[in-house]
Amino acid sequence: MRILAIGPLWRGSNAGGLFRALSRAGCLIEVLDEFYFVSLKTEKKIPKILERAIRPMQETGFNDAIKRTITTFRPQIVLVYKGVFVRPSTLEFAKRHNCKLVLFYPDVSMTVHGENIPRSIPLYDLIFTTKTFGITDMKEKYGVKNAVFIPHGFDPEIHRPLEPGAEELAIFGCDASFIGTWSPKKEHWLSLLKENIPNLDLKVWGDQWNKSTAPLLQSSIQGKPIVGDLYALAIQCSSINLGILSEKVSGASSGDLITSRTFHIPGASGFMLHERNDESVQYFTENVEAVFFDGPEELIEKVRKYYSDGAVREKIRTAGYQRACKDHSLDARASLILNYIKQSL
Repeated sequence: MRILAIGPLWRGSNAGGLFRALSRAGCLIEVLDEFYFVSLKTEKKIPKILERAIRPMQETGFNDAIKRTITTFRPQIVLVYKGVFVRPSTLEFAKRHNCKLVLFYPDVSMTVHGENIPRSIPLYDLIFTTKTFGITDMKEKYGVKNAVFIPHGFDPEIHRPLEPGAEELAIFGCDASFIGTWSPKKEHWLSLLKENIPNLDLKVWGDQWNKSTAPLLQSSIQGKPIVGDLYALAIQCSSINLGILSEKVSGASSGDLITSRTFHIPGASGFMLHERNDESVQYFTENVEAVFFDGPEELIEKVRKYYSDGAVREKIRTAGYQRACKDHSLDARASLILNYIKQSL
């Protein structure tokens, strides 16, 4: 099967991990990474203004590259991961060249990343969503009847056991950590955790934490995201890894129920303390392979309990890692995806 995979390849990218898993499964893969065409990482004000001015031209260049690759690589499948910059006209071009169109959509909302995604939804022959509620959302908003739920997985090339040295432990070592993008709910819950356990060595990594105004969190906020091998190191250097889920956003019927971190943490051999819901407890046996909490009060209680019992924590961490390796790698997800494609298209 020849697959043109469209999505980012940076080390630690969920898209890149999935593309490599499909390659390991025997597919012929060509990848187009929007980061080679669209500049997105500039932080200074004036370059950001210039970026926005030239972005339509960059997007055109990216879509032209997709069309050229379709004519030379002649893929049977065009697999788009998220697709913020993929235009509907490009997908229509692919259809005219006998390509089947598959979308892998990893986010909670289809409407918060510009107009290309919602305009393109009706063109896909098959859609994978990492959110169970995404199936209903797409059916109600766009009449989609070809959506399938596939959970995230961990990348065995990235999220794997490492051996942190003294320098890594000095940087990443802590009693508890949260790795993820800021949101009001996460800020509130982590602030309550620090308020109730003042001596807890808590580290918070991720984007947008400059928005936090909670005084108790300022010493914990590290001020930057961590990805790739540093992400895996940080998981292993933290005694407790917190899985606090994002709240509901515009265009979605629910907040997160699971995320990529649900599988990254055990895959990287970390002890996971994850927010409980009917879905999150399906993947790891509670109090055996992971620990779960419901709300900030139980979060505080469980942090106290498990930080003081390293032997139990180690037993759960080991069992969680074994479960992740058995059932939740991106190779397992790639196998499911290929089966669905073969059956559906």
